Amino acid sequence: MPYLVEYSEAFRLKAGQILKSSGLTKSDKILKHSGYVRLSASGKAVRDQYFIIAFAKSREGRTRLGITAPKRVGNAVVRNRLKRIIREIFRINRNLIDGHWDVNVITKKDAAGLSYQEALQALKRLFCKIDG
Repeated sequence: MPYLVEYSEAFRLKAGQILKSSGLTKSDKILKHSGYVRLSASGKAVRDQYFIIAFAKSREGRTRLGITAPKRVGNAVVRNRLKRIIREIFRINRNLIDGHWDVNVITKKDAAGLSYQEALQALKRLFCKIDG
């Protein structure tokens, strides 16, 4: 039987606090349908071969993320993988976006085969183009 390594309770709490504090909270996400509708109706857009980013000034006083991955991109596994990659890239690089914006990243069909590094480069270029 394999043995289990016991960690002190303090280490477990510290590690859990670090992980929770570095993720995206509900207030970092566009949660309601009305937020997506507002972006598509009155927002601006930047695009490349893999992504379209619709953006508008945020009413919340912080930059928020929404992700749209239509079925034409691929099956659920592919779409969910892309959404995880986009969330992580946004979490790490949100400082590239000046000001407070609501941002909706829409994936295109060509994005299905992207590696993390390719998606990172494409989204960084697009994040830098977001401005008033």
